[in-house]
Amino acid sequence: MYSWLWRKLPGKWWLKSLIALLVVSGLVAVMYFWFFPWLDATWFQEPVGDLQ
Repeated sequence: MYSWLWRKLPGKWWLKSLIALLVVSGLVAVMYFWFFPWLDATWFQEPVGDLQ
């Protein structure tokens, strides 16, 4: 899979590396700014009420 993706990226090795780095950075940003907050709000709810 990775070799197929590497062959599909345009340019020389340094341009392919830069494109791959930008894509990975973009995915990490999407995960931190949208997915993880949604996951936290949806799945990890604190119980309602007084727990004494």
